[in-house]
Amino acid sequence: MEFLIKGLCNKQVILDSIKNFIVFEKTEKNTIKKIAQYHQYYAVRKAIETAVKATRTEGNKKAGIVWHTQGSGKSLSMVFYTGKIVTHPAMQNPTIVVLTDRNDLDDQLFETFTNCNQLLRQLPKQAENRHHLKEILNVSSGGIVFTTIQKFQLEDDDAEKNNISWVSEPKVKYIGVKATVISDRHNIVVIADEAHRSQYGLLDGYASRLRESLPNASYIGFTGTPIESTDKSTQAIFGDYIHVYDIQQAVKDGATVPIYYESRVAKIALDDSKKIILDATIEELTEQEELSNAQKLKARWSSIEAVVGSKERLKRVALDIVTHFEKKDAIINSKAMVVCMSRQICVDLYSEIIALKPHWHGDDDTKGSIKVIMTGSSADVKEFQPHLRNKAQRKAIGERLKDENDGLKIVLVRDMWLTGFDAPVLNTLYVDKPMQGANLMQAIARVNRVFNNAKEGGLVVDYIGLAQYLKEAMIEYTSSGGQGSPALDDEIAVAKCLELYEGILHQLRHFDWLKFFTLKPEEKLKYIGVIQEYIFSQENGNENFIEVSGKLLKAYALVSSHERIQKIKDHIALFQAIRARLLKFLETGRLEKGKKSFSEIDLAIKQIVSDAIVSENVVDIFDAAGIKRPDISILDERFLEDVQKMEHKNLAVELLKKLLRDEIKQRSSYNLVETKQFSDKLEEAIKRYHNGQIDSVEFIEKWLVPLGNEIREAEKRGQDLGLDFREYAFYTALEVNNSAVKIMGDEVLKHIAQELLKTVRNNTTIDWTIKESVQSALRRNIRRILRLHGYPPDLQEKAVDTVLEQAKMLAEDLSNSQRTDD
Repeated sequence: MEFLIKGLCNKQVILDSIKNFIVFEKTEKNTIKKIAQYHQYYAVRKAIETAVKATRTEGNKKAGIVWHTQGSGKSLSMVFYTGKIVTHPAMQNPTIVVLTDRNDLDDQLFETFTNCNQLLRQLPKQAENRHHLKEILNVSSGGIVFTTIQKFQLEDDDAEKNNISWVSEPKVKYIGVKATVISDRHNIVVIADEAHRSQYGLLDGYASRLRESLPNASYIGFTGTPIESTDKSTQAIFGDYIHVYDIQQAVKDGATVPIYYESRVAKIALDDSKKIILDATIEELTEQEELSNAQKLKARWSSIEAVVGSKERLKRVALDIVTHFEKKDAIINSKAMVVCMSRQICVDLYSEIIALKPHWHGDDDTKGSIKVIMTGSSADVKEFQPHLRNKAQRKAIGERLKDENDGLKIVLVRDMWLTGFDAPVLNTLYVDKPMQGANLMQAIARVNRVFNNAKEGGLVVDYIGLAQYLKEAMIEYTSSGGQGSPALDDEIAVAKCLELYEGILHQLRHFDWLKFFTLKPEEKLKYIGVIQEYIFSQENGNENFIEVSGKLLKAYALVSSHERIQKIKDHIALFQAIRARLLKFLETGRLEKGKKSFSEIDLAIKQIVSDAIVSENVVDIFDAAGIKRPDISILDERFLEDVQKMEHKNLAVELLKKLLRDEIKQRSSYNLVETKQFSDKLEEAIKRYHNGQIDSVEFIEKWLVPLGNEIREAEKRGQDLGLDFREYAFYTALEVNNSAVKIMGDEVLKHIAQELLKTVRNNTTIDWTIKESVQSALRRNIRRILRLHGYPPDLQEKAVDTVLEQAKMLAEDLSNSQRTDD
């Protein structure tokens, strides 16, 4: 109440909210009133301030970046931002350019803005082509323009004005050519959706043409994923983060639901003779010097696609998807998206699924339980033609998928609908395509939308092996300042399910409900009435059972295939049947009082599938290894203990070696000493193992696991000392384990590390690593700091060298942070 009164009910805030943060979004079926959530309100307020400052004549044109995790209303935040900025007096009727890099995203955003045009006080315009874009941007003021960045490419007349002769290569003919200025006004704001993408580089291509066409425009980025640490140019173009709303906060607020991860990797087996031929063919192809990196990657992708799309493998994946989905759909009304590597695999997997479930097929787009979403042309092969649809047809299918009462249950996609597509009813994503980084996080966010009260969480089912990439995405996420995991360990959902199950057991603890399973079929229905009578005899027993069993069914829907949950599925089926009876009695009482029935009763109560179909060819990789599924942070203590207990020691060795190498590699970009220390230990252990000096058990227990623990402890050490990763890197460079240094104490060494970072940062320029004069000055300053704090004289020169090398490792980061400070 205090937050409500002081926050929303504050006079200034409530008036601002009513005027600028409420939309009436019109769709074909109805009009929905939507009010901004607190994170949208504060983000937009801050973003308006940065935009006003950036668009001034002396402004830096960098309005900043809004990072709101996928599913938390990013598109509406852009609407609220636009609606408020177009009326800001300092902006003097600005022009807003909403920029994406894909036609389907452009269409989706344009539709959202058009549906909310009352708040915008005008109708947005969508550029049809390059000429139309110039026409609608060439105005003296005002306007909301939607375009893809590709429409800023050079045209023939631009090149002719620059007296450039044509050459055969399209990219070559644009070298040195400048795009024609469309508008040089300062009150143009470009809103870039998913600002971190690579095409926003300024060296050449569309991005440079955009800035040449609108030389004085300011830029703000909206993204659902953090800017990658390797992407140094994005923040240089857009500026710093304005507002961050991460996964953890979104789940806590109920703005999104948690995403759970299940690994069901489909094994790929190749005949040895075929494998040799395949490897030789690929090697011969990629060895040609004239092949570009892109061509080599394409060749490699094609070879992977050929294996992943093999007929026998797709048969197994199809069977597993059908089995898994039917089991889930039997418990809670479900809809799913399947992500495939290629259009061909989409079509082939569709055929395999239809072979198992012919009644799922529908010749008409208004019928059928499964559809393929892809584009193409009349030139495509005959088998593709039934699946090729235009924009209107795809939109119609999308509306079917979004309708919980429609019979369309599953869509197969390659790239379409993996970003920007919002279907809250979706609760399962089957992934059979290699993905990583922002693309992976955007894809899995398709199932994180809140949907009524029937959706406990989203489920990502992995057939291709994404665990490592999810882990890397999380590292990128948390290193950028976000909290919360992209996908949670399904053991968390199992624990929750068992906790709710124990709640039901506690309520029935004085009643012999298990007798139900010993009765004849005709007696069981009567006995449910007996159990129901017992529940009614308890104070609030009816309401308590309905509430807890409802939560239990939602949790069960997430982990129904888990081994521990399978053991109690018949009990859960009984509780579901009891709950249905209780709800009917409760509804009768409500109707007698003139109240509406529960919407939950409108959904069919389905019987849980009792006989699960098990595919021997689709396995959980961690179960196969004999260990519990870890969370995404692989090197946790429990995981290391589980690896030690693995029955197959050779598998354990390879697993640990890979994970440790990955962990060490991550440090190689920022910590010189620890990288060398851990790398040397690992290579020494591997050498001993290969030379037969130690067996696999000793290798794991005395070398790999202790090294894993050491790496894990090192991760915490900097935090315990109160140092950020740069300060801690210089701290380790001081040879803190040397007895002569150790005696100085952590506090002194911490202070030295902090001073070193400050000195290095203040003395670095863009090219400092190749300027001897700068390095000499740095050496003198480092020596002065070490002497000032009493660092052992005989160790000083080595420490100076190490600190300088450490500074070079962090050179780019230090230079960027220095420019930001300036």
